[in-house]
Amino acid sequence: MGAVKSKRMPRAVREQQMLDAAVRTFGQRGYRAASMDEIAELAGVSKPLVYLYLNSKEDLFTACIRREAKALTTAVRAGVNPELPADRQLWDGLGAFFTHTARHPDAWAVLHLQARTHGEPFAAEVAAMREEMVAFVTGLILVAAREARRDPSLPEREVAGLAEGLVGAAEALAAWANATPGITARQAATTLMNFAWAGLGDLMEGRPWTPPPAG
Repeated sequence: MGAVKSKRMPRAVREQQMLDAAVRTFGQRGYRAASMDEIAELAGVSKPLVYLYLNSKEDLFTACIRREAKALTTAVRAGVNPELPADRQLWDGLGAFFTHTARHPDAWAVLHLQARTHGEPFAAEVAAMREEMVAFVTGLILVAAREARRDPSLPEREVAGLAEGLVGAAEALAAWANATPGITARQAATTLMNFAWAGLGDLMEGRPWTPPPAG
């Protein structure tokens, strides 16, 4: 351990090592149970150095949330080619989402479980990421409407509801897939695509489902 601590490296690199260790610890043990001692040990540094770089457990957790939220949204955006048809854009976006959450289960646990259950300001950090995701999906739905040659200005509430529902379904399915052995990112994306696109396709073609008259 002493040999590891004595190595000199740029602060930014050392800080990322600390964040890596923190994400793993928070994701596997939970925010309350995780200790700065075990995070420091896993990162190969002293606990005072963790405090020097990241101030407190709360600040460290916030830094983890911000880094992992940015990584997830960047991965989803990078996975979508705006030159492709709308269904392919949605498929690629879902594939990128489920691939990232499968490859980084501890990060997803931090974002989806830990950050949301320990109050402000942690929940607010995740809410900001979710708003960005919803806005992105809203854009994909509007692309689908234009491709269907239907009025691209769908009712605002309708588009917002569809985007919220799709993002919520993706979040729940990612949690389920990560907890279920044998479920691949491609299978999860296919499941949600089958669930969502059939309905979206009918909607874009002017065949929305209509509820029965109120009793």
